[in-house]
Amino acid sequence: MTTTLTLQVNGKQHTVTVDPATPLLYVLRNQLQLNGPKYGCALHQCGSCMVLFDGKANPSCRIPVEAAAAFSITTLEGLTQKDGSLHPVQQAFVDQQAAQCGYCLNGMVISAVSLLRETKKPDEAAIRAGMQRVLCRCGSQARVMRAIKQAAEQS
Repeated sequence: MTTTLTLQVNGKQHTVTVDPATPLLYVLRNQLQLNGPKYGCALHQCGSCMVLFDGKANPSCRIPVEAAAAFSITTLEGLTQKDGSLHPVQQAFVDQQAAQCGYCLNGMVISAVSLLRETKKPDEAAIRAGMQRVLCRCGSQARVMRAIKQAAEQS
C-alpha cells in the first residue's frame, strides 16, 4: 500500500509516494538522493543515520516516513549556510581533522549541531553525553571533542 506524503527536508517541500511504514532513511537516500545519513545498524544504536527533527538529533533508520512527516527534517546536506559556507560545526570538524573513515561523520556532526542548539557552551561531560549515541571505532574522538569545543566557542 502506498500513499503520497509531503516532507519538509532541508527547507524544501518534497512530495513522495511510498509505503507509509518505509523507514525515513530509505526515502532520504533512495528518493531524495541525500547521502549524508548512512545505513548502519538499522537498530537506532550506531547514529550513522542521524537527522534533525525540528533541530533535535534523531536516528532515521527505523522511524516510519509517515511519522517523520510531522517534523521539519534537516540532513547533513541541509546544514550548509545560505552563502554556501559550511555550518560552524562542519567547519570545526574540518579544522580539527575530526573525520577518519567518515562513516560515523554524519551522526557526529548532526549530534553536535543538536547538542550546541540545546547547550551553547557545553563542558566535556555534556559533550560526551551528547555524542554517546554515535558509535565510532576509528579513534578520532579526541579530535571530535576539540571540534565541538571549537564550534561552541565560535557560536
